[in-house]
Formats: sequence, C-alpha cells, structure tokens
Amino acid sequence: MAQADFVIIGAGSAGCAMAYRLAEAGRNVTVIEYGGTDAGPLIQMPAALSFPMNMKRYDWGYSSQPEPHLGGRRLVCPRGKVIGGSSSINGMVYVRGHAKDFDHWADSGADGWAFADVLPYFKRMESWSDRDQGGDPAWRGKDGPLSVTRGPRDNPLHAAFVEAAEQAGYQRTDDYNGQKQEGFGPMEQTIKRGRRWSAANAYLKPALRTGRVTLLHGLAEKVVIEDGRAVGVCVLVRGKRQIVRARHEVIVAASAINSPMILMRSGIGPAEHLSAHGIDVRADRPGVGANLQDHLEMYIQFASKQPITLYKHWNLFSKALIGAQWLFTGTGLGASNQFESAGFIRSRAGVDYPDIQYHFLPIAVRYDGKAASEGHGFQAHVGPMRSASRGRVRLTGADPQAEPDILFNYMSDPRDWEDFRACIRLTREIFAQPAMAPFVKHEIQPGSALQSDADLDAAIREHVESAYHPCGTCKMGRRDDPMAVVDPETRVIGVEGLRVADSSIFPRITNGNLNGPSIMVGEKASDHILGQRALPRSNDRPWLHPNWETAQR
Repeated sequence: MAQADFVIIGAGSAGCAMAYRLAEAGRNVTVIEYGGTDAGPLIQMPAALSFPMNMKRYDWGYSSQPEPHLGGRRLVCPRGKVIGGSSSINGMVYVRGHAKDFDHWADSGADGWAFADVLPYFKRMESWSDRDQGGDPAWRGKDGPLSVTRGPRDNPLHAAFVEAAEQAGYQRTDDYNGQKQEGFGPMEQTIKRGRRWSAANAYLKPALRTGRVTLLHGLAEKVVIEDGRAVGVCVLVRGKRQIVRARHEVIVAASAINSPMILMRSGIGPAEHLSAHGIDVRADRPGVGANLQDHLEMYIQFASKQPITLYKHWNLFSKALIGAQWLFTGTGLGASNQFESAGFIRSRAGVDYPDIQYHFLPIAVRYDGKAASEGHGFQAHVGPMRSASRGRVRLTGADPQAEPDILFNYMSDPRDWEDFRACIRLTREIFAQPAMAPFVKHEIQPGSALQSDADLDAAIREHVESAYHPCGTCKMGRRDDPMAVVDPETRVIGVEGLRVADSSIFPRITNGNLNGPSIMVGEKASDHILGQRALPRSNDRPWLHPNWETAQR
C-alpha cells in the first residue's frame, strides 16, 4: 500500500506549489493527477494557447447547465486535465488581484489573508524578469519559481490602445501588479524564455527531481475517512482501485469544479444532497459546491483600416513558419500569448477600486481559434470583476466518472446588466479617441447599431463568454460560519487531517485572471500545513484614486 507524509489531489496551480514547498521542507509527498504529460508545442508554445483548452486530451470538457439568464446557452468551463492543471491550458496572463480583494477576504472571515498577509507570498513565488521595462521593483519578487515577464508590444495597436485610454481621461500604470492597478499599460505573462511557464514547469518538475515527490496518474475517487480523520485517498489506477495512505494529511487541490465533487463523494457536503445519491454523510457542510463565481467577458471587436493585425498570420503557412521559429529558437510570435496590453478601470464614481478589466488583442478572434469573418481586426476583452451572481456545483451521481452538475447562474443579479452595459459603452468611448482613428474601420461586435439598453442586453445575452475563472465552491471562513468549508488555515471544518487549497477556497473572486492568486494559495497553505510561522506582513499600501467617491476616472 502506497504511503506518503502528505497526499495532494491535483497537480494544478496550487497543488504543484504545495508539492514544491513540502518537498523543500524535507517532506515526502504523493501527488495524484488524472491527466498526463504536458510535453509538446501545443502546450509549451504560448501562441498555441487556443489548442489545449479545446482538446479532450488536456481538458475535462465541462460545461454549464443551460443558463437561464443567457437564453438557455450552455457555456463551456475548461479545466486542465494535465500536469500543471489549468496553468497548462490557460492564457498565461498574470494578475495578482487588487489589494482590497484580499482585505475583503479577511473582513469576511478569512483571518490572516488580508493583502498585508498575502503580498509576501506573491513576492516569494515570483521571478519578475522585466525590471528594466519600468514597473514597481519594490513590490515584486525577484527569485521565485514563477517567471513573470512582458511581451514586446511591438504591434502599433498596443500603443494606440493605451494612448486612446489616456485621451479618454484614464491614467497609465507601469505595473498593475505593483502599487497601482488602476490604469492602462503592459500586461504580464507567465512565460520564461519563450515557453509557457506553468505550475508544472515552475514547481512540479523541480519538486519531482528532489526524489521526495511521487506523481501518481489516476482518478481520485474519494478521500478515505476513518473515525473522523482523513487517512488516505481511494484512487482508480489503470482500472484498479488502490488506497494511498497519508501519514499526516490529505490536501485536495483539484479545482473549483473537482474539489467540491471529491469532497461530496467523500461524504462532506450538503447532507440532503449526499443522501439523495446514497452517500454516507461524514460532515454536513452546506457550503460545499455553493458560492460558485466566475468572470464573464465580451469581445468588443473592430475591423481594421490597416493590414497590421495578426490576421495576416492566420493561415497554415504562416502558422507553420511561426511554429518552426519557436521550435528552433524559442522566439518570434510563438513566444507570446499576444495579450500584451491591459487596463483596469472603475465603472462609475463611488466605486473605490477597479471593477472592470481589459485584455487587448491585435486580432479579432475567439478563444476557440475562430477568427472574425471580416479579416483584419482587433478586440478588447472586457468584463466586470465582481459580479453579485452566485452559482453551484452538484453531483449527478456517486460514480466518480459522472459529469458534474454546474450552474453558474450568470447575470442573475440585475446589477450585472448595468455593469456590462457600462463595459460596452466605456469601451466604445476609448476606441472613439483620436489615437485609434487611423485603425478603426467599424465595429464588428456587438455592432454600432446597437445602442439602447435593450439592444445591448440582447447582445450580452447572445455573445458574453466565460473568462474561465471559476472559484469559491469551498469557501474559506471562520468555523462558526455555516457556509464555510475550510477555516483560515485551509483545514476542512468537521474532518481532521484534511485540507482544501486552490481557487475553490476564495471567499470572493479577485480582480483579473486567477492563476496567480491560486498559486499564492498553494504557497501560503504550505506554511499552514508545515506549521511554520507565516511570512512577515507587508506595510505596503495600494494606490487608490484620490477622487474615487466623485469621479469615474
């Protein structure tokens, strides 16, 4: 029977970070991962990002139930089924989140997770390699495992986008991951020497080389609980079940979709729901699977007057040349995710910190790799950051291979519609500035004819897409909170020897892309698991717009 000091379910963003830190401390770790290798250019070449998230080999292939407020559309929910988890199939955008996101966590019951507490862990994990390009060196990590870099921004559309935002009255920010998130400037990427720098590359592979980490490929069916304590994991390996015993603890780090599923199959969750599926209740925790959140976004697309967009490379011959250059030199267009400019703004006066995010892309294209039919174009991905809508994840059966029942309940709060209309109108205003005049031919999506609230709502209902940032389904909070699943040390409430540490424990979604905060959770959880004193709190405070109460920009 296999044994380890610690058994981690999931070789994703947080799981890889924990394996690395536990091994670094001399502990023996078994990591259970259902997916396989990340070898090959489809994952490792940054520009190929649209491929792995649309391949059954690398993606669990989840989708939501028909969303009642989006006309019954089922939205896809890609989750990485490969070492590195979703960090091996995502867009490689690196955003820490805003300081006030984490202060909200602490205020809501996640004691010890305020910005002052988590900033030292962001610094510990980062290797910020572009200090010569400006930014905020004092706020950044210098020698951590995770390489953070910036793209070349050599397409003139990037400079025009940021200049147009300035002309519209917004500020620049040299480093949205530093003191000042609000504004427009360069976007950051988890890329190292032209290669995707996933959690597998940054953390897991170095951890495996220590000899203290074992990677077991199999399906984690459930946590084995004896006398109220987690003692191991039941794993299906090549059609045979086996138990991997944990001498100390079991840590679930399997994503905001799979982590609550594993807990529920183990008897931890809403008692009535578990009983309906014939599962013995070990701990009645109604918060398991609840509190599901995500970011929605819309692609505001424009046709280009000039043939300078990436569309000129959108053919098999050019793609082959780009792939060959990357394969032999690690350089060229293949070495960037092409998300090289960003923006964070506030939707209205009275909002104290940014609640809208922009990704700018010098081509009009979908995540599934389908380009706009009009040829040369460009787009801004825009969406609200703090939706009030909440969804849930539930079981469809006790079979570990049964599909999850996912309902995000997108746009169920009336405030979401107001926020999304603001996103569209503010974006149009930016692209109407003089800096964009040499490039904007006309609006492709949603289309300039759509102006009224009703028209925009119809376009939102039809075209809005997930940004693939699910979180919150095993909420962290105080032990007296009936909806909390884990306490502020990531321990599952009601079961000893069991923790959850990944994006599922977020009390509320953070600003921007979630890979960075998910890795931070793994970093900080490692110290809790090891019983180590937390890193010293930071005294750095973020920039807030001095007139946020009365001005939108």
